[in-house]
This record gives sequence, C-alpha cells and structure tokens, in this order.
Amino acid sequence: MPAQGEEPKFTKRETQLFGPMMTPGRARLVLIRGTGTALPGLSFHLNAKSHACGRTHGVILFDEDMTVSPKHGRFFYEDACLFLEDDESANGTFVKIREPRRLKNHDRVLVGEQLFEFQYLAVEDQYGTDDGTLAYISPVKSYRFRLVQILESGKAGIVATTPGNDLTIGRDGCDLDFPDDKHMSGRHARISHDAKGFQIEDLDSRNGTYVRVRGREQLGHGDYIWLGEQLLRVEITT
Repeated sequence: MPAQGEEPKFTKRETQLFGPMMTPGRARLVLIRGTGTALPGLSFHLNAKSHACGRTHGVILFDEDMTVSPKHGRFFYEDACLFLEDDESANGTFVKIREPRRLKNHDRVLVGEQLFEFQYLAVEDQYGTDDGTLAYISPVKSYRFRLVQILESGKAGIVATTPGNDLTIGRDGCDLDFPDDKHMSGRHARISHDAKGFQIEDLDSRNGTYVRVRGREQLGHGDYIWLGEQLLRVEITT
C-alpha cells in the first residue's frame, strides 16, 4: 500500500500474445488441405534459416501422410528470399504456377487430381530392318511430345498427343477430358509449343496447375505447394 499522500505506483506488464509473432521478412506455411489429424489453418512459422520437412525427419512433420518421404525437402532463406528444395523425395513437391512455365523432358504436372508426365518425342525416320524392309508404324506426323497419365504404382494410363503440338486439358470440351474430376475446371490447362520449346499455362482454373519442383524453387507470398497430400499456402510478412 502507498504511504499517505503518495500516488499509487503501477507495475508495467507486457501484454502476452496468443501465439508466436511472425518476424518481418520471414514466412509461415498455412495448411489449406491435409490428411490425418492435421486441421486446415495449422501454421508452421519459418523464422530460422532452414527448416527440414518430411514424414519422420525434420521440424515440419506429416507423420500420418505415407505419400510424404521420410526426408522430403526443406525450406530455407538465401539473400533474404525464401526457397523450397526437394530432397529427391519419392513423389516430389509441386508448386502452383503463376504464369506459363517451360517444360523439360519428364517434368511432372498436377491438373485437378490428375498426375501427368511430359515426354519429348523424336521420330526422325521410319524404323527398318537389316535387309532394308520398313516396319509397320502409324503415319509419321509432327508429333513433338506426349502427355502420360501416371496411375498407381507409376503405371501409365491415358497417353495423349496432338499433331499441332497444342493440347488442352479440362473437364469438358478439351483435347483431354476428365469429366469425373471434380477438382478440374472445364478448360483447366494448356500445353503449347513455340520457338523456345514447350510450356504449360493455367487457363484461369479454380484450383490452379502445379509443376514438380526441379532442384530449388524461389517462393513468394501467396504461393501454393503440394507436399504429399498436404496443400500449403506461403505467407510472408512485410
């Protein structure tokens, strides 16, 4: 109690936060869709320099998702930028494209719930035997690529190509239709060819088009990532 005539003194107390604050310039991952007991809205704060992720190893763990490799990848900062690096995981890590993305041979893409592998085709001449007899083949046209649907255990499903080397994917009215895929838009994505090679672009689909990460990928605010069966959104503070 203060002495008679003295003003009461108040002790300054720091207001406590409900949860950890995000460091300016750092990022967090927000779970949008997941499996197991992980609920949408769960956040992983990326305040350290590097954060390994996987099913059994790392600081970001998805131990109930068997499509995540034990050591799947890592998020890290370099020159104040956030990067994602896949650790040669079995199923890969996929990033939603914001603009047309160049494709290389054997690149994998996610369109709706369909997984595809992009493959170059090089038919230079007709196949022949040692005595000069030509083998039966379909008429040679200017096919430059094929898109292979990847099914369970890596088996090939539908294989599609077009002579004009321009192929659309969607739920209805496209070169390659998946009417039963509820996560695919009517006209979802397109693969095309120009002087620089092949590219895939998203056709303003509702759920986006994803390409498997090659090596490392720089991430920005609002990027979406498929890691196993976990869909994550990147949020970076300013």
